[in-house]
Amino acid sequence: MLHLTGCTIVPGMHMEQFSKQSSIEMPVEENNATTLKKLNIQTITAQTIIDLEKNFNNRSLGADNVVNHYFDYRIGSKAVKGVPEPEERNQYLVGPRDILVITVWEHPELTIPAGEFRSADSSGNVVGEDGTIFYPYVGIVKAAGRTVEDIRAELTHKLSKYIEQVQLDVRVTSYRSQRVYVVGEVKQPGILLVKDIPLTVLEAINGAGGLNTEADLRNITLTRDGDTYSINLLSLYEGGDIRQNVILKHGDVLNVPDNSLNKIFVLGDIASAGSSGISSPGGARSIVMNKGRMTLTEAISDAGGISQATSDPARIFVFRSGIKKPEIYHLNAKSPDAFLLADRFPLQPRDVIYIDRAEGVRWNQIIAEIQPTLLMLNLFNSAAKVTTSFGQ
Repeated sequence: MLHLTGCTIVPGMHMEQFSKQSSIEMPVEENNATTLKKLNIQTITAQTIIDLEKNFNNRSLGADNVVNHYFDYRIGSKAVKGVPEPEERNQYLVGPRDILVITVWEHPELTIPAGEFRSADSSGNVVGEDGTIFYPYVGIVKAAGRTVEDIRAELTHKLSKYIEQVQLDVRVTSYRSQRVYVVGEVKQPGILLVKDIPLTVLEAINGAGGLNTEADLRNITLTRDGDTYSINLLSLYEGGDIRQNVILKHGDVLNVPDNSLNKIFVLGDIASAGSSGISSPGGARSIVMNKGRMTLTEAISDAGGISQATSDPARIFVFRSGIKKPEIYHLNAKSPDAFLLADRFPLQPRDVIYIDRAEGVRWNQIIAEIQPTLLMLNLFNSAAKVTTSFGQ
């Protein structure tokens, strides 16, 4: 009879220790040159956490946080870091296609020449494509690029030749010349008109219905006059950086990207498929970093936790491709209190967390897979012996 018995090794025990270096070479930038080298595996200790927390850029609102660069790195954007230089809040300048309403008190024939029952838009003076309007007794008047106060002063001066003590008012009744484009992860993307009240980034986003849940707050781009700037709206919301609330002007394009690049990947022996509720030891999850921040403990927990039956908590790895600086970290969580360190370990976009499988479990799985074949061979062997004995 054939017998094959596999010894069971409990999770956490190994035949040999893992290497202290990566088995493959990675491109690393050193001294302004890219070289290929194997990466050292860094153990996550209390000192590791202290060193990481010393660098403010590892925090969510760090000005040089990797999240603020990853968007440009992945899509090849040439965005200028920071916002455009602030401009003075000047008065609204009239432009082509705007409609002006000119009122001359005690002279209705000049105020509403087409009839008193017509709307302001239909009876107003439309600024032509050449930037001018026509007004009785005055003739052609340049309106584009001027404030309503300038236009009023010129009309009052020229009408004073025909009317004593001219009382005249000019206002814009329909703003149509200047527009801003809001696209991307907003509820109502489209065109917003610039009016006499300055239009800021926050007002434009609110005017577009607000942000979608998939919006990447830290990588909003503003394209103006051929240049693209990076706006970190999270710094405005949570850090009070009012510089991010840029005043928009005609022709600006405000793009709110999605947060698909801000993902963490959890591979290996996780306890379940997470929110799907399907229990499946071993697998993979991708998790979006909320507002660009997440710790190692949060990522493992959101992925469903480590498998108590098959994983080796002493062999949890974080693989970080980085931007020209890849790194590998190792967490020994054989003692559960190691997750106190993991909860202080900040993750970065595209980090890969790998939870290794216990060596003994691999061996036992091999035995479990070939055991049905062994049973069939044993039955066949026993039947052959019985037949032989009867034949004798």
